[in-house]
Amino acid sequence: MLVGLVVFSCQRNPLKIDVSEVELDLIFKNYEDDLFAPADNLEEKVLELQQAYGTFFNLFNQHMIGIGEPGDEDFYPQLASFLSDTMIVNLKREADQRIDRAGLKHDFTEAFKHYRFYFPRKVVPAVYTCISGLNESVVLADSLIGISLDKYLGADFDYYPRLGLPAYKIRNMHPQKIVPEALYFWAMTEYPISTQASKVIESMIYEGSLLYFVDAMQPQVHDSLKIGYTNEQLEFCKASEGAMWAYLAEHNLLFSTKRMDIKRYVDDGPYTSSFTPESPGRVGVWLGWQIVRSYMKKNPEVTLKQLMENQDYLQVLNESGYQPD
Repeated sequence: MLVGLVVFSCQRNPLKIDVSEVELDLIFKNYEDDLFAPADNLEEKVLELQQAYGTFFNLFNQHMIGIGEPGDEDFYPQLASFLSDTMIVNLKREADQRIDRAGLKHDFTEAFKHYRFYFPRKVVPAVYTCISGLNESVVLADSLIGISLDKYLGADFDYYPRLGLPAYKIRNMHPQKIVPEALYFWAMTEYPISTQASKVIESMIYEGSLLYFVDAMQPQVHDSLKIGYTNEQLEFCKASEGAMWAYLAEHNLLFSTKRMDIKRYVDDGPYTSSFTPESPGRVGVWLGWQIVRSYMKKNPEVTLKQLMENQDYLQVLNESGYQPD
């Protein structure tokens, strides 16, 4: 029995913590419901929305749908056109049918309970959902996250291929991707990459720390969902981890400062050109994620806050003990 307990404790995910006692009243609002609600007077509705949504109201109009602000001459005609547009109305209807808002609020609440646990002094952002006409997926501002629900209607949603979007992007445009993607971008905003980072390996480890942040916020979520891989692509990475790492090392790519090398191994794509078509894009990010996990496992005294604030990415590499088979 003792041996069994020891093995269990070694295998237990240290990020799976109990946050049931963490108090959090998350601000979660569905802007699209208020925006599309019937109104006799559009100007009165706009005033109400402006008062209720503040910063997000401005962010939505100016940056997400690009119609400016209420003082602009064309604002109201453009807003009326947006609200009556057949495609926009269809997107709203599909979002209502395909996305469980209550479940989404629950998942964000659980994630940000973890955030409050690890970062008790930081402000938990408000979360606003909207329909943006297939513009931005996630937008961020001071203390808020905006989610365009119409960018997450499912891989079977026929608008996406008609817009010419590639299959590897469409594959991740589904409701289960909303929370991990929003958390990833929130971490990127809170902890931007060092301005001194110029090497492939530094971008890899930085991106890996963002995914480790998502690990900590959603420890129960499968890796394939966090990084946006199919199960087959994830298995490819696990089986080829040592070979991919060896390739990067042997071809002097880890310390390359060439922008195209960074893009090849960090940016998304249908696959990584250095490897087979069965490989996913962003294999450098996946490897960086494993380095960060190795570093945190080997250095249990390092807090999540310390990891996210550490911009010495080579130190993380050197102290990770990372040696893939």
